[in-house]
Amino acid sequence: MRWDRFFEDLEDQLDSEWEAERAALDTEAERLRLSRIPLRERIVALAAAGSQVAVETVGEHAVTGGVSRVGADWFALETSARRPVVALVPLCAVATLGTAAEAVLSSVREAAPGTTLAQRMTFGFVLRDVVRRRIPTTVHLADGRALAGTIDRAGADHLDLALHEPGLPRRVDSVRGFRLIPFTAVAMVRLDAPADLP
Repeated sequence: MRWDRFFEDLEDQLDSEWEAERAALDTEAERLRLSRIPLRERIVALAAAGSQVAVETVGEHAVTGGVSRVGADWFALETSARRPVVALVPLCAVATLGTAAEAVLSSVREAAPGTTLAQRMTFGFVLRDVVRRRIPTTVHLADGRALAGTIDRAGADHLDLALHEPGLPRRVDSVRGFRLIPFTAVAMVRLDAPADLP
């Protein structure tokens, strides 16, 4: 009888040790999974969930809204203001993203790369569509300045901005100057007219 109790205790002890080891392995596997999740995939999850986010960029620019699109190295944020505005934000310009606690947790659980096509749409690609549509924009720079105008060209790593009054269409007689702006200096591009993004 005593031996039966002895073996039962050994089995219980071994079972407890295996459970502890399995829990430790599960915890380490989760840490490893989390260490491999890029910010872009978390933003894809926030977009899929329809979460509201408050974005602060370098240069202390801030905008709040819902993520509507996520490209390879940028995302589009639609504000819910009286007059909705779309802001294109390069991922490298994000200083912080604020959202609800539930959204933070679900963005970790639901993190995914998104569609293959979206993963290939670069910041330059989407800006070339803005050029094609001749949308008046405000380019917020990493140093805190904002320049209003129309993007004339978008190259591999920079854009050409024709400066004119905010919200007005680009006309030759209203252009006050031109700026070539590297993408690395861009904190956010606000589209000052409604547009359907790709």
